[in-house]
Amino acid sequence: MKTPINERITENIVRDILDDLGYRNDENITIEEQKSNNPRIQKCLQSASKSGKGVGKPEFIITSNKESDILIVVECKADIRFHESANKDQYKDYAVDGVLNYAAHLSKEYNVIAIAISGQTPKELKISTFLWAKNDSTKYNELLDSKTRNPVKRIIKFDQYVKNVIHDPKVEKNRFESLIAFSKTLHNDIRDYGKISEANKPLLVSGILLALMNNAFAKSYKELDQEKELPNALTDAIKRQIAATEMPDWKMNVMTQPYSFISVHPELKKTNHSINQTPLHKFVCDMDEKVRPFIKDYNNFDVLGSFYGEFLSYTGGDQQGLGIVLTPKHLTELFAKIANLRKDSVVLDTCAGTSGFLISAMTEMLRKTDTEEEQKHIRRNCLIGIEQQPEMYALAVSNMILRGDGKANIHQGNCFDIAMIDAVKGKADVGMINPPYSQKGNGLHELHFINNLLNCLKTNGVAIAVVPMSCAISPHPMREQILENHRLDAVMSLPDDIFYPVGVVTCIMVFTAHVPHELNPYHQSWFGYWKNDGHIKTKNKGRVDNGNWKEIEESWLQAYHTRSQVAGQSVLKKVTSKDEWCAEAYMETDYSNISENDFITEMKKYVVFDILKRK
Repeated sequence: MKTPINERITENIVRDILDDLGYRNDENITIEEQKSNNPRIQKCLQSASKSGKGVGKPEFIITSNKESDILIVVECKADIRFHESANKDQYKDYAVDGVLNYAAHLSKEYNVIAIAISGQTPKELKISTFLWAKNDSTKYNELLDSKTRNPVKRIIKFDQYVKNVIHDPKVEKNRFESLIAFSKTLHNDIRDYGKISEANKPLLVSGILLALMNNAFAKSYKELDQEKELPNALTDAIKRQIAATEMPDWKMNVMTQPYSFISVHPELKKTNHSINQTPLHKFVCDMDEKVRPFIKDYNNFDVLGSFYGEFLSYTGGDQQGLGIVLTPKHLTELFAKIANLRKDSVVLDTCAGTSGFLISAMTEMLRKTDTEEEQKHIRRNCLIGIEQQPEMYALAVSNMILRGDGKANIHQGNCFDIAMIDAVKGKADVGMINPPYSQKGNGLHELHFINNLLNCLKTNGVAIAVVPMSCAISPHPMREQILENHRLDAVMSLPDDIFYPVGVVTCIMVFTAHVPHELNPYHQSWFGYWKNDGHIKTKNKGRVDNGNWKEIEESWLQAYHTRSQVAGQSVLKKVTSKDEWCAEAYMETDYSNISENDFITEMKKYVVFDILKRK
């Protein structure tokens, strides 16, 4: 007698697979069936019934406290004939249709991994897996394996799902935007509850993240007395994490000193009755949930730099006047690709800031490795920085430690000091720099920083700098001095608002170290007109990718590395220290894209200008 088809059999198979994969033995994972005790999930499923009315009741809902914005939902059907309908709109009768219905509702709060399963035996089991990104109301995709790029057709471990999800472009974009939104909230909370100075706000963030790296602290902080035990426990955890690197004692003291305020600040450790906890406890809990998972999943993001930039936007100060021009992430990544980094490259940044360039360089180099030993070598030996400001130095070092840097080769001091130059000279074959802008002191022009970086590199090393356009077009004695000893290879004009909200027009300069510019009398420098990077200014999110940056980046890099000449985009030109170093001075105009309407529009503008001029 043939056993009747039963959906309970399918569900039992799924339970067995989850057990075999260790889901139920993982203290971080919660498996719920038919309903959830989580208020966020309850709200999403309130009207998600497959019949169109009432509460949705998926077979399985799986969450992890390590990934607060990722959720797995499972829908089962007994018969593989009812796995998926043609239009995926028969929610009650088909597994794929039903699970996508649930995912559409749950995606209001989560990045949803939607799994449809049908069949009566493990052998015949049919599994389809989809990703529905958070807040994406119309689109879902098959979940692909991050390595093979093939669709995921089986149940895998939760951590493997996470690896496949986190680098989806929509998920990555949403997570970064959520992080920035949280940084605004955190800034307000620190201001309102913590009463922390502007300089100490980013230090508080980095200190908490360092402490949360310590497993003992991360597991126990919620059990500590918030007023009497938590502040000292947190600063002790910071010290232990810094001590785990190979810093000498004097350097460790310099590194830990900026964090000393945390344990003694009165407002941080005093219970605030409006939030029913101490501000420090609130900040640690919030960052444990909102920021720590992000750092774990995205080593390529300069998280502390993002917080620093967000906090800085509230100070009301003139960032450009202070010389503070934080480098956008897509620009630091572009530098790493311009340099064509190898896995054995050594990268130096003599104005490290929060380590944005070093983080992007590390990410690019790690991508080219084959073994853990190679990755360890890069983190320990291949990333060198100098930062003068003690508070910024602490941020730079902590940023590298957060990414597994076992040595933290960031030096604290003035990059022009002889001792500092001796400490780094001749070690790196690639230099990257965004120097302080508009400094008034003698020897502090942006070109002085470039020259100093070049002198620190190995012969034939590549130096890449982003500087104000005035460095490329205005006379300065350092231009001649640089070209006497080093070669100008390329200059790329950047979008006028790339550093928005700071109003500074910039360019990228690329040099070869210790090869005089005139050594080859026929050498031509390459000039690129990189004015459109596909980013737009938004009211609440700042300047963001409009969706085509990767294509633009690829076209830029191809043009640069092949030294191609295209009308309106790039040109090769032999230049001296007295010439202008920018594409605009030499590039031919591309008339092929100019229409009759463009001509009429410009003529109308000229007529209006001429009339106003005559008045």
